[in-house]
Amino acid sequence: MTERLYYTDSYLREFAARVVDVADQGRRVYLDRTAFYPTSGGQPHDIGFIGDVPVIDVADEGARIAHCVAAPVAPGEAACRIDWPRRFDHMQQHSGQHLLSAVWIERFGIETVSFHLGGEVATIDLDAAALANADIREVERRANEAVCENRPVTISFEECQAVQDLRRASEREGELRVVRIAGLDAIACGGTHVRATGEIGPILLRRREKVRNTMRLEFLCGSRAVRRARRDFEALSQIADSLSASLDGAPELIAAQMEAARAAEKLQRKLEADLAGYRGRDLYDRAEPDAHGRRRIMYRVPSAKPEDLRNLAQSVTARPGAIFVAAARASASVLLAVSPDLNVDAAKALRSALEHVGGRGGGTARIAQGSVPNPDLLETALETLQQLGAPPLSV
Repeated sequence: MTERLYYTDSYLREFAARVVDVADQGRRVYLDRTAFYPTSGGQPHDIGFIGDVPVIDVADEGARIAHCVAAPVAPGEAACRIDWPRRFDHMQQHSGQHLLSAVWIERFGIETVSFHLGGEVATIDLDAAALANADIREVERRANEAVCENRPVTISFEECQAVQDLRRASEREGELRVVRIAGLDAIACGGTHVRATGEIGPILLRRREKVRNTMRLEFLCGSRAVRRARRDFEALSQIADSLSASLDGAPELIAAQMEAARAAEKLQRKLEADLAGYRGRDLYDRAEPDAHGRRRIMYRVPSAKPEDLRNLAQSVTARPGAIFVAAARASASVLLAVSPDLNVDAAKALRSALEHVGGRGGGTARIAQGSVPNPDLLETALETLQQLGAPPLSV
């Protein structure tokens, strides 16, 4: 059985231990005592060194803790040390999670379902269908207030039957390791924690998203929050500078510019549709009708946006007796459109023509689009269209 030193002292950075067993050719090491925290309860494992050999993973195997190392370690006495910056960062985030979970209950009666501590951000999943912006701001304010109060964070070992004030009942039996934030929270937990809430540092609540029946909330504590706030400030400053605006005025200016851009885009779409209408009418009028009154129009262009071709095709075939074929060489694409009074299924005709040259297409009986593997096959596809029953194309 491995003695877990981190249970009683999260601040222990260096310790002496004895290698009592190894596996995987010396790369899986078991110590008689360890301060290395194994991945558990949403908190990642510690890293560090056993002697001069890096510890790259730590796993909880029940009675024993396994230390996965970068090179074989021989049995015997070993000096061990924890990667302290990583450990303290985890302590800040995990203690911050306890504080946030307590405040969500205190303010809004919302329980925490789960916790995950990632390399960049941490998250809690809350038992709620939605989270209002105002509620998030209030929890962030109250949590940071509790940080400034520097409430003691204590560890105790208590029999499960005797503990009455836990935020969430524990499923474990026997002795529990209870982490308390004075006057605010108590929870059974095996993780590493700071001594007082002041060491958590600033708490920053960020993105939220719906995950199944819960709301996932992203948060950062301590140095993580400061680094993120600095990056946010620098990014917003660059945006504001590019707009020649103040930092506070940038969002309003961006919103105004986006609204102007949307209005310009809407106007552009209208003008493009109007232009397509004029061009379609011109193409239709210039096409000589055959003996059956049908007008056959071929439209070749080097390149074109699909929506532009569709607008033009719909303008042409809005009039009776029109068969419109467009070919864009750059994209090796073909469009076929027919007037509703003609007994021609555009999707069926185009699909059959393109299949002959390895292309694909689809659409409706009125209008269909597709493509061929390369531009050199376009003419073959157009010839196939004629052979499959599309009338000759004369314009």
